[in-house]
Amino acid sequence: MARRRKKSIARMAVWLVALALLASAGVAYWLWRGIAAPYQGFAKEGVFVDIPHGASLRTAGYLLERNGVIRSAIAFELYARQHPRRTIVAGEYFFDHPVSERDVFWTLASGKVFEQPFVVREGQTMFDIARNLETGKFMRAQEFMNIMYNTAPIRDLVPRAWSLEGFLFPATYKFPRHPKAQDVANAMVQKFKEHWARIAAGADAPDVNSVATLASLVERETPQPDERPLVAGVFENRLSRRIALQCDPTVIYALERAGQYKGVLSSADLHVDSPYNTYRYRGLPPGPIGNPGEASLQAALAPAETDYLYFVANAHGGHFFAETLAEHNRNVARYRRLMAGRPADPEPPPAPAHRRKARRKSHLR
Repeated sequence: MARRRKKSIARMAVWLVALALLASAGVAYWLWRGIAAPYQGFAKEGVFVDIPHGASLRTAGYLLERNGVIRSAIAFELYARQHPRRTIVAGEYFFDHPVSERDVFWTLASGKVFEQPFVVREGQTMFDIARNLETGKFMRAQEFMNIMYNTAPIRDLVPRAWSLEGFLFPATYKFPRHPKAQDVANAMVQKFKEHWARIAAGADAPDVNSVATLASLVERETPQPDERPLVAGVFENRLSRRIALQCDPTVIYALERAGQYKGVLSSADLHVDSPYNTYRYRGLPPGPIGNPGEASLQAALAPAETDYLYFVANAHGGHFFAETLAEHNRNVARYRRLMAGRPADPEPPPAPAHRRKARRKSHLR
């Protein structure tokens, strides 16, 4: 009897060990499959998962499992705990193809949050940027405009700035789907500061607001990089002689600030009472009328030395420049002829008939 019991106990022990080994193998396979094998339980178009600040590994795993990114929150947590020195980064993540839980963990630990590009082009105003942010579904335009008059981000360079206009540097940025307006503005101002530090290096303590304001006028007046120093030189000459700048874009900006610009500038608009109206008030406007790029900032910092006081479009993307009002008026007439589809300069009038006969006789001799 005793021997039979011992044999039975031994067989049971063997079976238990075998079951334990099988269970261990099953758990190991389950863990390996969960951690190493790619998985996709979400829709084909992909899925966004927002990991909140302060989320634990368990919470993150649960969110990922619930959204079909991983098979098992438990397997994800067990793998993550093998790397105690790495922590997951809060933010919104996008998954659009099968990935393993191991790869998901390292995506979160590396902070590879979802970002999409947003472009600020040279010369765009804060109003343009706000509208484009809304079009891109980053935020409502008004959200961005609400923080444009908080000048704290630029106060160290421009203590008396009226707004952040002029200091939202043109560049391509990467933002999450729904960034905070202040974070967007801070990124653009920081980019301006980085470029300004390089552009103004070695300059004799320039007034940042004046340079940025002049650069914004230059930016709005000409798209031609080689003309920018020349346009800046014209404005400098008019400023030094106390001649009104008479810059149309400043009037447009004044109207836009007041919510009155309708897309076309009329002669009546030139009389709008605004410190930005350079037809009505001499000198530079109180602040930039757009956001200039590096080329225009450099032109404003070092305008071309010239005797020109006037310029008018030449209908080909550039300008005619003039030193005198009479010459400028002739250039205006040239511009109007070009706009009407005629040559810029009229053909000389035909010679009188008696002169033509005299020329023929002279030729016959």
